[in-house]
Amino acid sequence: MFLKILKVVFRILISLVLIVAIGLGVLSIAEYRPKDVETVTGAHEVEALLETGKSISLVSWNTGYGALSDNADFFMDGGKSVYSSSRERVEENLGGIRETLKKLNPDLVLLQEVDINSSRSYGIDERTVLREAIPGADESFAYNFNALFVPYPIPPIGHVEGGLFTLSRAPATMAERISLPCPFSWPVRIVNLKRCLLVSRFPVLGTDRELVLINLHLEAYDSGAGKEAQTKQLVSFMEEEYAKGNYVIAGGDFNQRFTNIDQSAYPVYSGMWQPGTIEAEAFGSNFSLLMDNTTPTCRSLDKPLAGADLQGFQFYLIDGFICSANVQVEAMETIDEGFVSSDHNPIRLLFTLEP
Repeated sequence: MFLKILKVVFRILISLVLIVAIGLGVLSIAEYRPKDVETVTGAHEVEALLETGKSISLVSWNTGYGALSDNADFFMDGGKSVYSSSRERVEENLGGIRETLKKLNPDLVLLQEVDINSSRSYGIDERTVLREAIPGADESFAYNFNALFVPYPIPPIGHVEGGLFTLSRAPATMAERISLPCPFSWPVRIVNLKRCLLVSRFPVLGTDRELVLINLHLEAYDSGAGKEAQTKQLVSFMEEEYAKGNYVIAGGDFNQRFTNIDQSAYPVYSGMWQPGTIEAEAFGSNFSLLMDNTTPTCRSLDKPLAGADLQGFQFYLIDGFICSANVQVEAMETIDEGFVSSDHNPIRLLFTLEP
């Protein structure tokens, strides 16, 4: 009897091992393997609409794929949820983000965590709603996350397609997806994010220069080496473009603090997710690192915000802009939307391009 039970257990174990092996094989074959540089929008001549000396507005916002609103928690931040919102709430959040963008009326928009076909956001192509913020805008999209199936936790995350979405009133001559270093090894790598820079190039009227606009969302849940490597590549790229005489702006969710910005109002409590650090000196004297420390840009997802005691609630300052010296900054601010539609607040930059 004991031998029969042992044989049954052994067969079950063998079956489970085979299922896991087959699953890993399928996911490995289907792994998203982007090239170092991929053209999103091919090079072509467009009318130059941006001008030197004229005020230009730019908004960046991590949209939380429409599902990380004030009612949400998330398992990676210490919460319990994988699917953090209903389809109806996702649609409501996207509508709220769209209306806020309409109200801000920016010339340029950098959006992060925009899903186009993901289980976690019910297969909605969120671009269809968000592009309504600037009707007729020029646009580009680049994958930051593209996985056939993410098998963890329980219930699993499932299929994910999402990334960076840039909108602009001015047409871009081209846009490229530039891969960033991935800090994860096999098998975690095959179902993880493959982060990038979404780089859009805009001609500037009356000059041979370009505004090089970089949309980004850097590493979050790594040991720190990933953030460091990705930041190093960002520094190198921005320096190269500035050396050409171009205007260069990077904006988005850095998942890191800037050392030149006072962060004392946002201490990280014990056991909470810890952001990385970007040393301002790494960018040298030709760049300015900007964050508005009067309002947090991100809130923790260890528990829902709605109805929570805000005393001791974990907030962060991790979204910002980096501008080259030939970009004259007029104002930079965080727009306090109360994290109703996303776990991030939008940030806005007003600037001019120096002649």
